[in-house]
Amino acid sequence: MPIVNLTKEFISTKLTCPPGKRKIEYVSDDRSGLYISVTASNQNSGTFYLRYRSPNNDKTSHIKLGRTSDKSFEETKTKVTEYRTQIAKGIDPRDSIKDAKSIPLFSTFWEEQFLPHAKLHKRSWVCDESLYNLHLKKEFGQLKLNQITRGQVQDLHSRLRQSGLAPATCDHYSKHMRHVLNLAVSWDIIEKNPVTAITLFKADNQINNTLNDEELGRLVSLLKEHPNRPTANAALFLLSTGARLNEALKAKWEHIDIDNKVWIIPSSNSKSKRVRSIPLNSSALAVLNDLGTRGEHEFLFVNPRTGNPLTCIQKGWRSIRAEAGLPNLRLHDLRHSFASLLVNSGQTLYSVQRILGHANPNTTLRYAHLSTKSLQSAADSASDCMERALKKVS
Repeated sequence: MPIVNLTKEFISTKLTCPPGKRKIEYVSDDRSGLYISVTASNQNSGTFYLRYRSPNNDKTSHIKLGRTSDKSFEETKTKVTEYRTQIAKGIDPRDSIKDAKSIPLFSTFWEEQFLPHAKLHKRSWVCDESLYNLHLKKEFGQLKLNQITRGQVQDLHSRLRQSGLAPATCDHYSKHMRHVLNLAVSWDIIEKNPVTAITLFKADNQINNTLNDEELGRLVSLLKEHPNRPTANAALFLLSTGARLNEALKAKWEHIDIDNKVWIIPSSNSKSKRVRSIPLNSSALAVLNDLGTRGEHEFLFVNPRTGNPLTCIQKGWRSIRAEAGLPNLRLHDLRHSFASLLVNSGQTLYSVQRILGHANPNTTLRYAHLSTKSLQSAADSASDCMERALKKVS
């Protein structure tokens, strides 16, 4: 067990096992515990080890650091320093190595822990599953959670954009990785999340297709007379209430208070997971009266052929919007049009926020540019005050 000055030159030229011996250990003279084991069957190369006294039981322990052909001398010395620091703090490095080995693969964690959790807490877990199956499983599935780096996630983010995906879609992948690894941190599986500082595209992809007076009149006229009554009534209801499509199609008659003109949306149907109410105006009440399902069915909107609740009206809607000469109008745009009608009639953004059910008032600010009439009236009132004050002085 010769004590030597371990250097890169020594490692490259003097790692030999003397004749007649099966193995020899070259011990570093810096008293760090580092040594290289060389066997007779593998001359000119060896294996780095660290010898130390375990703070757990004061017994001599050894940690294999890697082959000299695979690991540089600088890397090895850095790892030795790291382990010696742990030992000085009373931590046995082998314990941390065992912990690292127990960290699951990304695929194992996602499928066995994240997905069951998401199904209980996220309505959009199906979208998460799509992100995982399309790209994330292939990219990170065979990596342990602590092996995933920010650079790897950022690289995927960039490659997805280069492949033609929309900026917002690329951001969804990175946000999902951040969320998954945040859970791993909060569940004490890994110490830190490496992708908290990912640079996102943050593209402004908000689309607010609103109807002008002529388009609104054309659409409403068609909806009132169109033979596809279930789809036409659903669209009219959305335009009259500003509700989301999912909220409308899941609405039941027990949620409707005709006498008080209120629609109560239960938390199970609300995007914000909070109970909220929508006042029913005359056009919404007219739609309810035209449905013909009250007292006959549990749900408002029902397929007349099957008697089952409507679950999708996209096909019928595409036909209707084409007839109305509005081929790009989405069902969700009816919600935006309702909001624009409120704002342009002088309603406050706070009222719009409450009716639309926006949890964050910043979401409602997208309609602020429509309130020019109200703002002009407010500005004019200040001018009127100045004129009155001037008259009193004169």
